[in-house]
Amino acid sequence: MKFLLFFFWLICLMAVQPLPSPAAAEMPAARSVLRGKVLWVYDGDTLEVAGFGKVRLLGIDAPEQESSPRDTFFTRQGIAPGTLRRVHDEGRNFLIAHLEGLTVSLDSDLEERDRHGRLLAYVTLPDGRLLNQVMLDRGYAVVYRRFDFTFKDDFLQAESRARTGQRGLWQ
Repeated sequence: MKFLLFFFWLICLMAVQPLPSPAAAEMPAARSVLRGKVLWVYDGDTLEVAGFGKVRLLGIDAPEQESSPRDTFFTRQGIAPGTLRRVHDEGRNFLIAHLEGLTVSLDSDLEERDRHGRLLAYVTLPDGRLLNQVMLDRGYAVVYRRFDFTFKDDFLQAESRARTGQRGLWQ
């Protein structure tokens, strides 16, 4: 008798819990939005965000504080080394003035971390603007062309607008 009651209970339970549809099983899981407070600005494309450590702004490349082999890309574009150092300072100061202490949203893309272990992220400001694109629009960075990423075409357009408007690197 106990077996029959158990069997009856099991059938009732299965009737209440429908099996997932094949379409639902194929849908990707929604990504969670990561949020953190900006604690430090290293340069025009790297931040320290509470809970995540170093965060590299995905899809952009900003000039370094000191000359390095990475300057080659910029100099091939006709940008003088002195301009690189000036734009580094302007970009970093812009980020310090507008970001430190703010809580931002972080979203990764195809690659989550770079070879240095930094989180690669699109950083959304509290007003909804994408910081990565803001840096391109102001001419404080160029598009990182080596890898593909979701907003690459949009970022190339932003860089082109900065170049045409002679902003930042393109003055």
